[in-house]
Amino acid sequence: MAKNDLLKENERIDSLQRNGYSIIQNFTRFCFGMDAVLLTEFVKLKNKDNVIDLCTGTGVIPILLSAKTQASHFVGVEIQSETADMASRSVKLNELEDKIDIVCENLRNLNGIYKNASFDAVTVNPPYMKSGKGLVNPDESKAIARFEIKCTLEDVLSVSSKLLKEGGGFFMVHKPERLDEIIVGMKKVKLEPKRLRVVYPRTDSEPNMILVEGRKCANPGMRIEKPLIIYDDSGKYTPEVSRIYEEN
Repeated sequence: MAKNDLLKENERIDSLQRNGYSIIQNFTRFCFGMDAVLLTEFVKLKNKDNVIDLCTGTGVIPILLSAKTQASHFVGVEIQSETADMASRSVKLNELEDKIDIVCENLRNLNGIYKNASFDAVTVNPPYMKSGKGLVNPDESKAIARFEIKCTLEDVLSVSSKLLKEGGGFFMVHKPERLDEIIVGMKKVKLEPKRLRVVYPRTDSEPNMILVEGRKCANPGMRIEKPLIIYDDSGKYTPEVSRIYEEN
């Protein structure tokens, strides 16, 4: 089957610049951004890990991680059927059917599908905004991707903790203004915060992202990594960010 035969209306194929992999995206819907790419760089997986990616969208995180790591299997969970279908076709496009499964489901229902402690790691790029706060996009698919309409931060943390094995890794990208909720919420469900990296657009700006790692039932103690700066004074990517994209 030709690559273009997998496309539907308003869709395109974008190169991920890693292992020759590509991804199908609909330019009228929510497309992945830098936050997803930075999360895949932040994640630490071991050989043969079984990984589940919540709020997977078009599946960019499991596809990139399948190229970057030696993890054995990935599950991507997406509630929106059209987006999950795109993710499934991207998996087929890259011939990763044996390594990545896409599940169209509300993450709140996952504990009825998978047994507790089924996964070695959870990754998630969840909706950042609380429902009812801020201007909600009239496009429902974009609103669901950005706002806690179908799941909340508490849902993400609770489900992740149940799915993780003891000692398993939890990796999330989120907004700095919700760090206090994230830390308290993680501890509440026995996801001990272990690593934090703060992302700044420029050296003179406030942060706009955080990358957080937790470990199920681990001892207390969190390491704060050096800041990640996206742009230099000339407006170009910093060497570290350029390296991340070049390695993709």
